[in-house]
Amino acid sequence: MSSARRPVRPGVPGCSSRPGSVWYASYGSNMDPGRLRYYLSGGRPPGAGRSYPGSRDRTPPRRSVPVELPGALYFATESSVWTGGRAFYDPQAPGTVWACAHLVTAQQFGDIAAQEMYEPPGADLDLGVVLREGRHVLGPGRYETLVCPGYLEGVPVLTFTAPWSLSAVSHTRPSTAYLRHLTAGLRMAGAWDDQAIASYLCRAPGAAENWTVEQVTALFSGE
Repeated sequence: MSSARRPVRPGVPGCSSRPGSVWYASYGSNMDPGRLRYYLSGGRPPGAGRSYPGSRDRTPPRRSVPVELPGALYFATESSVWTGGRAFYDPQAPGTVWACAHLVTAQQFGDIAAQEMYEPPGADLDLGVVLREGRHVLGPGRYETLVCPGYLEGVPVLTFTAPWSLSAVSHTRPSTAYLRHLTAGLRMAGAWDDQAIASYLCRAPGAAENWTVEQVTALFSGE
């Protein structure tokens, strides 16, 4: 994975509404290519409470790079997998979100999104609305809102989040296992040092009220 983090730029006029490739920007557990692999090839990740059917195209991402997205990270709801708050992205809030962007096909992105929405993969997403307007609410669920925060190397960057804003929901404490996974994904990206990662995660609502920088730093050594 390239260690040079890249800011995502605003939209590129004339970009196709039916791109062959997209950057899937993960700001949560799928920052780790090892965990993303289960959304592509299928199976149950270590410690996970469910198995994933995988994508129609099981080819690994062509590239993975660290990126910076405009907006804010926060933790909310209660994950049945991690038993704590989930990571969400509010693109309208002030700040910068650190993420890992994986270069995949548009079909693969649709299949990844379907599995996050607890839907069976297999239907291609219509990306026209999100590429044109920057946001497309597919449903009321926690990861059923598509977001296009910008473009990287002329290719659209896509992710998904909840339809609500950071300020419209109660924030919840992320679990030790979940934060450890996020620290590992950010560390693997190679763009940020351990102290910066711990400080970044501890600023996010949900973690800010429940975790100290020292406690998150200890996760790097598995303490």
